[in-house]
Amino acid sequence: MNVEFLLTSIVVILLPGTGVLYTLAVGLGQGMKPSIVAAFGCTLGIVPHVFASIVGLAAILHASALAFQIVKFLGVAYLFYMAWSILRQGGALKISEENTETASARIVLNGILLNLLNPKLSLFFLAFLPQFVPAETQSPTPILLLLALTFMLLTFVVFIGYGACASLARDYVISRPSVLVWLRRSFAGTFGLLGLKLALSDR
Repeated sequence: MNVEFLLTSIVVILLPGTGVLYTLAVGLGQGMKPSIVAAFGCTLGIVPHVFASIVGLAAILHASALAFQIVKFLGVAYLFYMAWSILRQGGALKISEENTETASARIVLNGILLNLLNPKLSLFFLAFLPQFVPAETQSPTPILLLLALTFMLLTFVVFIGYGACASLARDYVISRPSVLVWLRRSFAGTFGLLGLKLALSDR
């Protein structure tokens, strides 16, 4: 495995995005186990983008402005929904002293949708993965699949780390109501800003 690919992938995955934010929120709100489920859901959300990039569907998405805009605004709407759900009492990402946990299926679904409805991920993989395929390769598909699976594994591991850090801070956060309010507003605001950023992006 190309060391450059591993290092570059880790740097990309560590950059805060919707998946990181979601995993942190679940870790703070519900603890370690649900945060692992959230990390798994976010990782699954990468699968369609990897598939699209490998079979060339991402090129179609890139060429069709209408298709890109449709997927993009679905993603924007979902990010705004996530922001709203955090702000309202009893929302999907509620952070509280209660030990109640959201159903794993719901956590996974939220994680999948957050990544699935971001068309820029398909374009990212379309541009990123081929850079690490040797020029003399006759059949690049197996190598692309290996690179994609490695990226997904790294994503899952890094996100588990984020979730673990968040769950360790849970007791501190829930014992301070003012911090809890600040975090809820911060998470909601960040999701809203990410939605706005996606809405204003061209490609």
